[in-house]
Amino acid sequence: MSREFEVVNPVALGAPRGYSNGILAPEGGRFLSIAGQIAWNSQQQIVSDDFGAQFAQALDNVIQVVRAAGGKPEHLIQLTIYVVDKRAYVAKLKEVGATYRERMGRHYPTMALVEVAGLLEPRAAVEIQALAVLPRTGED
Repeated sequence: MSREFEVVNPVALGAPRGYSNGILAPEGGRFLSIAGQIAWNSQQQIVSDDFGAQFAQALDNVIQVVRAAGGKPEHLIQLTIYVVDKRAYVAKLKEVGATYRERMGRHYPTMALVEVAGLLEPRAAVEIQALAVLPRTGED
């Protein structure tokens, strides 16, 4: 099995910034579907009302699930980010980008940002759902 994902960015779509248009996963990988993660800590309490802090905790929670399954952040192939206020996201975009690069480096899976009317947890400002492809056991 190839250990590398193949990034698919058709020239006709222009150069993406901060995401990939497609990721072709290696054959034989183990797919991990990650439920929407909000900014809960281990006591299931929202860590902050600040959007940037919530984004950081939600992304950390996604990465914790990947690590618990034996993977690494670079095994993530898709992120869907749900926000209750697109303006709050845009206002914190620089901080969100720095947080993302600190945790993910320059690995850019496919991504979608969706503004929603609300999330189940009333104080949640962001939720991140993800998909990862992990190598078969014993491979990296």
